Amino acid sequence: MRSMTGWLPRPHDLLLWSAVTAPPAVALFEFPPGQPLLVAFAAVPLLAVAVLLCRRRPLAALGIPVALGLAQSVELLSPLYWPALAAFAYLAGRRMAEIRPVLWFFATVAVAGLPLCTIIGHDLWGWPQMLLVLLPCAALPWLLGRLRRQYAELVGSGWRLADRMEREQQAVADRARIRERARIASDMHDSLGHELTLLAVRAGALEVDPSLDARHQAAVGELRAAAGAATERLREIIGVLRTDDEQAPVVPPEETVEALVERARQSGVDIQLTRTGGADGLPPMVGPAVHRVVQESLTNAAKHAPGGAVRVRIDRADGMLSVAVVNGPAAAGAPPPGVASGGAGLVGLDERVRLAGGTLRTGPTPEGGFEVTAELPTAAGEGGGTTEPPVGAGAAARAVGSGSGAGASRSTSARELERARLQVRRRLTQTVVAPLAALAGILLLMIPVSLLSSSFSVLDRAVYDRLRVGQDERAVADRLPAFTRDGPPDDAPPAPRGLRCAYYSTGVLASDAYRLCYANGRLAGKSVVGGRG
Repeated sequence: MRSMTGWLPRPHDLLLWSAVTAPPAVALFEFPPGQPLLVAFAAVPLLAVAVLLCRRRPLAALGIPVALGLAQSVELLSPLYWPALAAFAYLAGRRMAEIRPVLWFFATVAVAGLPLCTIIGHDLWGWPQMLLVLLPCAALPWLLGRLRRQYAELVGSGWRLADRMEREQQAVADRARIRERARIASDMHDSLGHELTLLAVRAGALEVDPSLDARHQAAVGELRAAAGAATERLREIIGVLRTDDEQAPVVPPEETVEALVERARQSGVDIQLTRTGGADGLPPMVGPAVHRVVQESLTNAAKHAPGGAVRVRIDRADGMLSVAVVNGPAAAGAPPPGVASGGAGLVGLDERVRLAGGTLRTGPTPEGGFEVTAELPTAAGEGGGTTEPPVGAGAAARAVGSGSGAGASRSTSARELERARLQVRRRLTQTVVAPLAALAGILLLMIPVSLLSSSFSVLDRAVYDRLRVGQDERAVADRLPAFTRDGPPDDAPPAPRGLRCAYYSTGVLASDAYRLCYANGRLAGKSVVGGRG
């Protein structure tokens, strides 16, 4: 059923058929009986077939108006089929991906035009005329249709690339969130494991206390065994969340922000810490979040702005804890960063702050540096805790500091954009140069055609003298050359009204010509026109 529906006409197909059949349909009322009338009559159903074929077989559809035009005039000079020729040529360029079949089609029509004009039209000049008609009516619309197809393909590939990059960016952000949650779970394991271990130690001391009776000692022993089992079970559960290359810490992290800053200062970082308010009484998730904000910011500053000054400020007031880490641009002459950025550090950091009930803001500073600011609640239960990470946080991680990899190799999107621009330039050049080159070739071809036409259309003077007015046209035609001139000389007088005249050369490249005029199947007049005539 699907294959049949592809051949059914659609509303715009009916409009196309109406447009291309209008000229021959109107000509049906103007042509006298004869070959032109028969061709125009056959054009109406044949163009309907072309409309049905143009979706599945656009090249076959293009061949129908070409055949109709050649049947009307071997030089394709009849304008009745020019609209159909241009429309189906454009659709062939728009709907065909392969270029070689169309080039072979045009080449076949051009080569076949030479014997058609020679044998049927008896006029060599009809061949360049046919090529000059074929160029603007078929070749140029086909180039425009192909350019439209290539433009649509470029736009489609650009949207597919953008969609793929967006999905990849979303996948990177999702992986960063999962890793951050696994890291948080690891921190929970470390802290809870430490507490459970202390509980087991205290229970073991009570188990051997001689002041307790056997029943209480057995209960304490069960408590110690339960604490040990809980620690082992917690280790197994959290171990599943760790990646293969991540080692579980032996002891829970107890490094303070001050110790972290001091360690960075000892490493050569120009860093300054300003803190107002204490660090006591913070919710369990807030302290590690503050430590992580400072740690990640220092890491990014070291990666992307080596040698730049870093300022850390922690303020606690009105139930909120504000952490701001600002780094300046890279120092002049500082070595380039040697550590590649994964682009997901800020995404994971935002997830950590969000789960702690706070918000994270990142962005460049007017001085050319970068700033990371986190707002965290100082009491349990405060903060929404449901804020989604900002769009493009992964991109912000790649732009930390002033030295964010500007000299690195181009990204995939940049290479794709450059390739698309080159394709557009090349195809636009082809669209402009190809018709001009074809026109120049036709004009150069007219030089040898002119010489051949002059040679093959020369009427011998003795034959001309033996022609008599009143002779039968067929008898006269047997004595004439196979080809006629390409029209009268420039200074020839107009042909007599009511007579059908033909012109023959008096010699190769001669400026005058013999004019033979016919009426009612007989020679009605002869004369020499142009030049010395």
